[in-house]
Amino acid sequence: MKTYLLVFAALCCIGACGRSMSDENILAIDAAEKVYVAPGEKDEFYWFMSGGYSGQVTVYGIPSGRLLKTIPVFSQFPENGYGYEEETKEMLMTSHGHVVWGDAHHPEVSLTRGEQDGRWLFINENNTPRIARIDLRRFETAEIIEIPNAAGNHASPFLTENTEYLMAATRFSVPVPQRDVPIASAKEGTFKGTISMVKVDGDTGEMSLALQVLVPGFNYDISHCGKGPSHDWCFFSTYNTEQAYKMLEIEASQNDKDYTLAFNWVLAEQCVDDGKAKAFPGVYYHNVHPSNHAVVSEKQSGVTMLDPVDCPGMLFFLPTPKSPHGTDVDPSGEYIVSGGKLATVIPVHSFKKFAQAITDPGNIITSIEGIPVLKYASTLAGEVEKPCLGPLHTEFDGNGYAYTSCFISSEVIKWKLGTWEVVDRIPAYYSIGHLSIAGGDSSKPIGKYLLSLNKITKDRYLPVGPELSQSAQLYDISGRKMQLLLDFPTTGEPHYAQGVPASLIADKVEKIFPLDENNHPSATKKEADARVERDGQTVHVYMTSIRSHFKPDTVDVKVGDRVYFHITNLEQDYDIDHGFAIFGAGAPNLLIMPGETKTIQYQASKPGIYPFYCTDFCSALHQEMQQYLRVTP
Repeated sequence: MKTYLLVFAALCCIGACGRSMSDENILAIDAAEKVYVAPGEKDEFYWFMSGGYSGQVTVYGIPSGRLLKTIPVFSQFPENGYGYEEETKEMLMTSHGHVVWGDAHHPEVSLTRGEQDGRWLFINENNTPRIARIDLRRFETAEIIEIPNAAGNHASPFLTENTEYLMAATRFSVPVPQRDVPIASAKEGTFKGTISMVKVDGDTGEMSLALQVLVPGFNYDISHCGKGPSHDWCFFSTYNTEQAYKMLEIEASQNDKDYTLAFNWVLAEQCVDDGKAKAFPGVYYHNVHPSNHAVVSEKQSGVTMLDPVDCPGMLFFLPTPKSPHGTDVDPSGEYIVSGGKLATVIPVHSFKKFAQAITDPGNIITSIEGIPVLKYASTLAGEVEKPCLGPLHTEFDGNGYAYTSCFISSEVIKWKLGTWEVVDRIPAYYSIGHLSIAGGDSSKPIGKYLLSLNKITKDRYLPVGPELSQSAQLYDISGRKMQLLLDFPTTGEPHYAQGVPASLIADKVEKIFPLDENNHPSATKKEADARVERDGQTVHVYMTSIRSHFKPDTVDVKVGDRVYFHITNLEQDYDIDHGFAIFGAGAPNLLIMPGETKTIQYQASKPGIYPFYCTDFCSALHQEMQQYLRVTP
């Protein structure tokens, strides 16, 4: 195994690291023209990228590569006060307490009939299992739900064809329910995984944990649900079928084949309706942030759990070589592509053959914890032979071609569905992880651009110390040959991305919060109502902000008071937000959008005069937008 990996590494350096931009057909001759977006003009696509260890989502305009926004999700964000202010603190509440820094991986745009509809963006948190929903009218996190009975929420949050459900599967198997057992007992089956079905309300987008399915204690990875003929099914890649618990780089790479897990979620619903599921322990938080209101955080107890032995036909294992990372479904719903990190081929399963195979007991070679294992050949449509080194993730252009990222050989390959032949390849700089085509995992891809998300950039940008930026590279895939157009640094570590036509979203984005719709309980909708109210040692300051002053002008409190500043921005003009900061506060400044109310808590601990001011330049008299808090003994 060690020799195998050393050969891979050597081939990487020979095949990728020695390439340069002068290689033929890499950089488009008209690259600058194709990515140029003139001042005042707008990009054609929004591209939503996970921030990885930053816990956030970043939004880029494509083709320009301009960073448009960072959306705070699983981590506190000093730029606008998310996670610090009273309104959003509870978004980061979990059964483990306030977890204020997460690991965000896989953004997914909501679907209708398999097509992107631009309403919501969902993203997972890997370390403390959670899923968030971002409202794309506001570009703000509207909801976070915790996933119990799981560890490593990596295979998440993949959508069914009409966003009926989000699917989430365990990356790290653990005892379910959690308890103290010897780690070595993992090989004895004491560790388990779960598949969680998170129901999505079709009107509001609100999430609820509908069902968990108990599965063997493997590692479950990138997954996708079917479409069209395969609508009822979702497909999960698995690795570490050896159930190793140490030195996984060696011990979890022994089997020639791991599995793609096929899951019939419609049958799972039926089994629940038939009373085959059971009540099971599980504690988790569900946090909802309505527009212009404080977060409602609720602790939930108990889940509905289904064991595969009680629902025959719900799950099947499809042998897949070797250590698969991604499972992807083509736009027609017929082909299921699984990229094995250590495989010499890219296997493509046929849904039609799979549907036939499960009706014939002769195709079952064994069973694992009640889940049948099918013959490899019984579901195989074909294999892409000698594609590259380290194939990871595949997306589609809607024109009959698939594109696969190859981590070790640092390249993207283009291959034809049906004939399985590689027709083009192009370098990535370097060690590409995921790739993304607008709608590339939907039933209606837009085969114009491909974005690669690369892990190593050591010679791409000006040096800034030992820590280097990650890199995204933009390719033109509209022609016969792929051509590089642009590369640009990214924020955090992007794991996956979703490209969405701007026309689906831009016209629906809210520009202000109408004051008359502000239902915040501490809102002050006109300056004449600004006031200070005391309740023992708790003081509430109901404050307004407008160009270029706050009301009340001055505030008097006493040492020991806990002071809540509830600031309402009275502006009703687009892009006129106000900031608020006060000297001596333990929290960062707030940003308050037009018509919005935000709250910051201040502990009056020492006598003195403490200025507060607007932190966001709002007018010619911005500097004059300052007043004072007096703290007396």
